[in-house]
Amino acid sequence: MIKSVGVIGAGQMGNGIAHVFALAGYNVLVSDISRDALDKATKVIEKNIQRQISKDIITQEDGKAALARIETTVGLSDFSDVDFAIEAATENEDVKKAIFKELSDVMKPGALMATNTSSISVTRLASVTDRPEKFIGVHFMNPVPIMELVEIIRGIATDDETFAIIEETIERLGKTSTVSEDFPGFIVNRILMPMINEAAFTLYEGVGTVKDIDLSMELGTNHPMGPLKLADFVGLDTCLSIMQVLYEGLADSKYRPCPLLVKYVEAGWLGRKTGRGFYDYSGDEPVPTR
Repeated sequence: MIKSVGVIGAGQMGNGIAHVFALAGYNVLVSDISRDALDKATKVIEKNIQRQISKDIITQEDGKAALARIETTVGLSDFSDVDFAIEAATENEDVKKAIFKELSDVMKPGALMATNTSSISVTRLASVTDRPEKFIGVHFMNPVPIMELVEIIRGIATDDETFAIIEETIERLGKTSTVSEDFPGFIVNRILMPMINEAAFTLYEGVGTVKDIDLSMELGTNHPMGPLKLADFVGLDTCLSIMQVLYEGLADSKYRPCPLLVKYVEAGWLGRKTGRGFYDYSGDEPVPTR
C-alpha cells in the first residue's frame, strides 16, 4: 500500500502532482536539483490551494493539512523511505534514464516507480531500473489539480499488482484513468499533438491567421481553447519534442514536425512560459505574433 510519495521535478507538472497527492492524504516529498525551483513550487502549490479554498472546492482545514504533508529536498538521497516515486522531469529520455538509475540505488525493495512522460517509451525507461516489473507510466494532464484524466501505461514488464495499485491510487486522487498501450504518444498526445502540428502547418502555409485558426476551432468544433493557444500553454518545446518522438517512433511522414514550430523553438519562443510563442504575452491581452 502506498502511504508516501516522492515527486522528482518541481516544475508545472511536478508541483501539480504533489498538490493532488497531498490533498488526497499522502505524505509527499518533492525533489529537484535546485532549491530555488523547490521554493517556487511551494509558493505555486500554496497559491493553487488558496484558489481552491476561495472557490469552495476544498476547506481551509483540508488545504492547511495538505500543505503540511509536503516536504522538499535537493537530490534523490532522501527517497529511501518513499513507497512510490513518480518522475516529472523535463521530456528528455537521457535525463529520465539518469534519474531512474539513481533511484534504483536509493529506493527500498518493492517500492514502485513511475514516469509522467507524455510520449517516451515506458518499457525503455523501465529497462534501466532494477525493478522493471514495478515500473509504470502515469501520465497526468496539465494543469494537474484541474484536469480529471490520468493515462496509465504498462511497460512490457509491468506486473499486475503494480497496475492494480496504481489504478486504485488514481481513483483515490479523485481522477479517472484510461489505459494505453506503450506506443509513442500514448492516446492523448497521439491524437492531440498532430492536431496542434497541423494547425501550425495551416499557419505556415498561409491558410489562416493565428486568430482565425484558433477561433475556427473554438467556435467551429466547440474546443475550449484553440490549438495554437493550447500549444503556447503546453510549451512549444514540449509539443516539438512529442512530435519528434511520434515521427521517429512511428516512422510515418504524417508526424513530421512543422518547420514553423521548429523555428519558434529555435528562437526561444516557447509560449506562455517565455512570454512569446504563437502569441505575445507581454501586454494585458495575448496578441498573435503572425
